[in-house]
This record gives sequence, C-alpha cells and structure tokens, in this order.
Amino acid sequence: MRGLCYFFLSILTQVSSSTLKVIGFFGHNVTLPCRYDSQTHGVLSFCWGRGRVPRSQCSSTILSSQDGAGPFRQSPRYQLLGRVTDGDVSLTILDAQWSDAGVYGCRIEIPGWFNDKKVNTHLVMEDDILTTFVTNNVEVGEIIGIATTEEKFKAFLEVGNIGRMAAIFFFIIIISLVFVFRRRFLPKRTLQHLNTSTAENIYEVL
Repeated sequence: MRGLCYFFLSILTQVSSSTLKVIGFFGHNVTLPCRYDSQTHGVLSFCWGRGRVPRSQCSSTILSSQDGAGPFRQSPRYQLLGRVTDGDVSLTILDAQWSDAGVYGCRIEIPGWFNDKKVNTHLVMEDDILTTFVTNNVEVGEIIGIATTEEKFKAFLEVGNIGRMAAIFFFIIIISLVFVFRRRFLPKRTLQHLNTSTAENIYEVL
C-alpha cells in the first residue's frame, strides 16, 4: 500500500514538470525561460537553483522571491529582465561563462497540493564564432529548441533546393508539352501515312 502511495505521489509531482535545452554563447547574455499565468494566480513565489528541481524548494538556490517581494540573488549576474508581474520569471545570466553550463531548475509555487510548476533547463555553452545574429530584435542563441516545421521549410528553400525544384518544374513542363504536341499532331501524321499507303496500293493494282 505504501509503495502504491509513493507511485501516485511521484506521478503528481511530475505532472507540471518540463525540460528545456538552451544554447548560450560565451560572453553574451543568455535567458532561461520560466513563465506562469499571473492573471489566474496573481503574483507567486518562485525560485531558481543549480540542478534539477527537487520535491520542495530549489537545489542550491541562486535567485528567489517570496510573494512578489524583492528577489534574493546570489550574484548580480542573475537578473529578471521580464515583467515579473505578468508571470515572466525567466532567468537572464549576464556575460555567460563556461562555468555557467549545466542544469538549472525553476519552481513556481502555485497554491494547492502538488500544483507547483517545475521547469528544468539544460544550458549548453558554445563559442561565439560568428557575430550574434538578430532576428526580429531577438538574439538567436538565447533560446534554441527543436526545429519547427516552419524552420525546416525555410531550410528546405535554400538556393540549391530552389535550383533543383526549378529544374524538376521545367522538366515536367517539357514532358507535358511533348505529350500534348504528340497527341495533337500524331493523328494527322497517321492519317497522311494511311492515305499515302492506300494510293500506293491502288497504283500497284493498276
């Protein structure tokens, strides 16, 4: 019976848990997302820690806030640049270093039993070899997830693929034109051939 209770307890504590992967560039700011519906719940307590979110609180807390009070932060490099009152408690690490790589856990204390939202994020650090790309005023590299269908479609529409698609398109048009002209002119040529053959046969009889 006790084992069954622990089983259901483990399921309930994992219902609101999610895992993300974020890629950051050395020397640049990197943001680890964590949000909740503040219109429904109001301003809630939350915490960020190094390591996966445990059953209670956060592991090695680096930033936390109780009921909207001024946040405690382990280092000034840990900032909340989103609108906390709107439920955006995403953690921004300023001037990210190699030592910042690892797993971070965000816990949002939603009232009720087993309602806390938990977000585990794996931060991977990479070299900033190329200039930071900017798309719609958002730095690429702050949040990189699995490629969406739109991204795959854009990747497919590269120069090489466009050339291949154009070649296939023109090839289909040529085949279609040949087929149309063949159907249009073949009966006439066949009829002319039959008339010629008939005339030759008549001459042979005479």
